[in-house]
Amino acid sequence: MKNSYINQEQYAHYTVNEERPLLEWLLENLKGESRNKIKATLQGKGIKVNGKVVTQFDYPLQPGMKVSVSKTKRNNDILKSRYVKIVYEDRYLVVVEKNIGILSMAAGGRSLNVKAVLDDYFRKTRQRCTAHVVHRLDRDTSGLMIYAKDIETEQILEHNWHDIVYDRRYVAVVSGEMEEDGGTIANWLKDNKAYITYSSPVDNGGKYAVTHFHTLARTTEHSLVEYSLETGRKNQIRVHSADMGHPVCGDVKYGNGDDPIHRLCLHAYVLCFWHPVTRERMEFETMIPAQFRRLFK
Repeated sequence: MKNSYINQEQYAHYTVNEERPLLEWLLENLKGESRNKIKATLQGKGIKVNGKVVTQFDYPLQPGMKVSVSKTKRNNDILKSRYVKIVYEDRYLVVVEKNIGILSMAAGGRSLNVKAVLDDYFRKTRQRCTAHVVHRLDRDTSGLMIYAKDIETEQILEHNWHDIVYDRRYVAVVSGEMEEDGGTIANWLKDNKAYITYSSPVDNGGKYAVTHFHTLARTTEHSLVEYSLETGRKNQIRVHSADMGHPVCGDVKYGNGDDPIHRLCLHAYVLCFWHPVTRERMEFETMIPAQFRRLFK
């Protein structure tokens, strides 16, 4: 099942086999969804019958009718966050697109974080679960993330991350015109006492990091680069970009002051993994941010 997400509604499709009122049919066929959640989807115009939105609980279904259930509409209507958008949700996990300016999880006194937003959404939808963090994006990096909804799913993802996640790509606007169309950077990354990550071509006691890059577009001032991670180290892309002499634009930590759109120009835009429980192939892709694309018109 390919869940290619390009800023569009996601629907699960079903064919009706017997006469039933709509709500009754939904309760029977949407396994793992609570009654409250199903009713919220209906009320939120997230159910279609033969392509038309239906909100009537007792709408009479006939054999052969096609029922489509939105996987995202009800979620984002309830979520109402400018920082977090739900891309996909099932009983085990949720995939979100995170905006810039929000942490992946709580840190110190800062309260704005994706986990807290999701936990609030789970409470509102009467789901007996909390968001479990399995990987992170920096506060000022936007893009796709997975959160587990229970400890078992979190453990599977955490302990088998490199086997489960088979494609993770980022896109960045970097400073200057890239000389190469593509290549690989590999070295060791380690934090100093000021928590700045620095690289070394020889083992410095840090962690080995491998980044593949592919130049998508360039001008004399900036380049649009796709990064594919073989390892997921802290600040890996930002450090490796700076190592190449083309730091990520808007990067106050590793950059050169080049800040054309007043944000860190790094976005996690492809996330593909084997579902930790069902083993289905899950593939998600967002648009490259419009602000990035405008620099290359």
